[in-house]
Amino acid sequence: MRPTIAELREKTQPLSVKNRRNAEHWSADLYLRKISPYLTRLFIPTKFTPNGITVLMILTGISISLAFQIPGASGILLALFLSQMQMLWDCVDGELARWREKFSPSGIFLDKIGHYFAESLIPIAIGWRLHQGDNYFYPFLGALLATIIVINKGLNDAVHVARAFSGLDKLADKKVEIRNSGLAKVRKVANLLPFHRAYHSVEISIIFSIAYFLGALEEAFLLLVIASPIVTLGHIISILASSKLKRN
Repeated sequence: MRPTIAELREKTQPLSVKNRRNAEHWSADLYLRKISPYLTRLFIPTKFTPNGITVLMILTGISISLAFQIPGASGILLALFLSQMQMLWDCVDGELARWREKFSPSGIFLDKIGHYFAESLIPIAIGWRLHQGDNYFYPFLGALLATIIVINKGLNDAVHVARAFSGLDKLADKKVEIRNSGLAKVRKVANLLPFHRAYHSVEISIIFSIAYFLGALEEAFLLLVIASPIVTLGHIISILASSKLKRN
């Protein structure tokens, strides 16, 4: 018997989850969590596991880059839709796991690689979309941007690895303060225009979609490529200047 939507929300979307520093994406907070319980409810009586939903998330994320290869506006709009679906599946797998109280390290692992695949393949796809003739400049830049995105994403995971290897406790899921006052002010200013978030699958799909309809896809792509090393360097400095690598 399926639970009511209210019962689902109470158990799968508690404040302890929604108030986490590293909870789901802003789109989940804004609107996807309002939709996700209706989809989660359909899967409860089925044999689908939370990991099975995560696999759907992975496949949807990979499909974003494939959609960008479809010529014209249809491919752009499909990619934009799939980026939203990827994040919706990301909400559903967690809700199904909480409802069934079924959690596993493999689920976390699959979730991680799903985001790595989606966010690294998108710039490669755009590079090939901009490719013309025998000039492989844009595919090269797409591969370069994909590499930097993977490195940037890996920095957060590297923090957890470093703490584990050093025998430190798991990093608490809360806001981490930067000890250097000057860097703290720089980060505060950067958060007003969070360009560092532009490389997530939802944001980068929105950026490329808007740029396409404004006739500025090439310019947006080059801007993201140029800014990516700066964003990554800033991320490294932010981690080293924070308490993330210190005992809680």
